[in-house]
Amino acid sequence: MAEIDTIAKQFIHTYPADFARFALQRDDVENVRILNTEQTRAQSRRTDSLLRVDLDGQRVLVHHEFQTTDSTPPMPRRMAGYLGYLIEYYGLPVYAHVLYLRPTAGRRDPGFYRQAHPDYPIGIGYKVIRLSQLDGRAVLDGAYLGLLPFAPLMQPPAGLAADQWLYQCVEQIETAPLAKEAKAQFMVGLTILSGLVYDYPTIETIVPEEVMYESSVVQHFAERALKQGIEQGIEQTLRENVQEALAIRFELAESDPLAARIGAIDDVPRLKQLHRAAIEVPSLEAFTDLLDADE
Repeated sequence: MAEIDTIAKQFIHTYPADFARFALQRDDVENVRILNTEQTRAQSRRTDSLLRVDLDGQRVLVHHEFQTTDSTPPMPRRMAGYLGYLIEYYGLPVYAHVLYLRPTAGRRDPGFYRQAHPDYPIGIGYKVIRLSQLDGRAVLDGAYLGLLPFAPLMQPPAGLAADQWLYQCVEQIETAPLAKEAKAQFMVGLTILSGLVYDYPTIETIVPEEVMYESSVVQHFAERALKQGIEQGIEQTLRENVQEALAIRFELAESDPLAARIGAIDDVPRLKQLHRAAIEVPSLEAFTDLLDADE
């Protein structure tokens, strides 16, 4: 989910020390620096966040990977690739973490990659952090300001209903010592992240709309949603045009498997070509052959 990635990276890059202290569960984190994870050689191994910090007088890397779903390929294999590259490239100890934001994700992640061949053993470990299993009070009490938007994904105090917990998280942002724009950014982050565990009617009744819509982040997502809507509208129109031409010329039924294949195409240039072909081909078999050739 692109929105979740954008929000998570925005806050960890704005409050890197908070995330490092949270993941490590230590306060003696010093000289935190955000490292570029998009080097040319590392394009296929781009990590969500990589921090260089000083810990106990030693320089180390703190790696965060955010997940909302189970990974394909499996996370142990992905992390083995990430960590092997980081060790090779930086030559520093790596403290790696996978943060699962959705409660249903990562339940089977063992936190390590292991090749158990007796002659060629390989072992790479990392820490699995499932936010749904963590007590959110430390975040709400101000220990990790940058993680406030993530607090609704954590466990509320015993006896507190989920909607009441979300209300407390919103209230904490409203009273936090933040500038107006930063407060709006926090509220937007909370709103988007909360959608992983709360239904939107609940969110809409709790999050102040006037605060949320002051944020440039909302404008960004609104503009992107509009663009996506326009693109999807064009694709849908083209798909309908192709199917209509085939229905008129060759009596293609809506239930025909060929109609379902056309309905799955989302490439605009290809749909334009298929529309022209639907008008010009001499038979339905010829159109099917053309579709097969393109796949």
